[in-house]
Amino acid sequence: MRANPKVSTPGSKMRANVLEVLKTEGYIRGYASVEHASGRSELEIELKYFDGEPVIREIERVSEAGAAGLCSVKNLPRVNNGLGISVLSTPKGNYG
Repeated sequence: MRANPKVSTPGSKMRANVLEVLKTEGYIRGYASVEHASGRSELEIELKYFDGEPVIREIERVSEAGAAGLCSVKNLPRVNNGLGISVLSTPKGNYG
């Protein structure tokens, strides 16, 4: 979706929570929930660019439900040598 000022994704509470972390951390300009007449919702995301380049260089979803309880916060790998963020979902909520 490069060079697009806005993109859309199906709406969910989890995605909205992750987008809130990305907004707080300055990776996106903002987002809004759009309800369609059919009853489905979408999240419209306003992307952020700096000097014509996207602020988000890479985004990856890693789902390892079985290993989730085995990982300590001290053992999490650094993202982009400490210049990126990891968004973690736990039973108590998301953390960025």
